[in-house]
Amino acid sequence: MDVVERSYSDMAFKYFLGLAPEASVIEPSSLTKFRKLRIKDDRLLDLLITKSVQIAIELGLMKSHILIVDATHTKAHHSHKKPQEVLRERSKYLRKTIYQYSEVIKTEFPSKPQEDTLVAELRYTQE
Repeated sequence: MDVVERSYSDMAFKYFLGLAPEASVIEPSSLTKFRKLRIKDDRLLDLLITKSVQIAIELGLMKSHILIVDATHTKAHHSHKKPQEVLRERSKYLRKTIYQYSEVIKTEFPSKPQEDTLVAELRYTQE
């Protein structure tokens, strides 16, 4: 939202955004709404930032080798899930989906692994 606020008074921001000095700026809540409703994939924001930087480099707009990014709305690398956590979530989603069609199938599924290892989760997922 800082970009929107700065665009009200900073002509450099309006120029960068391709707006005329007298042009109105979007409502700041529109960006938040867009981010929450449209950007469902966590990796999409990283992809957009990467592509923006790539275009800026190709056009010769970047004069420095240092890149500072406001990561307010990005996930840190330390918060990424372990592979077994991803598998566990996906198998849970699959089970829930199958249960919608048949509750009886619960008895046919293998028991969930007791250990928190990738090998155990892979074995369970394959079964």
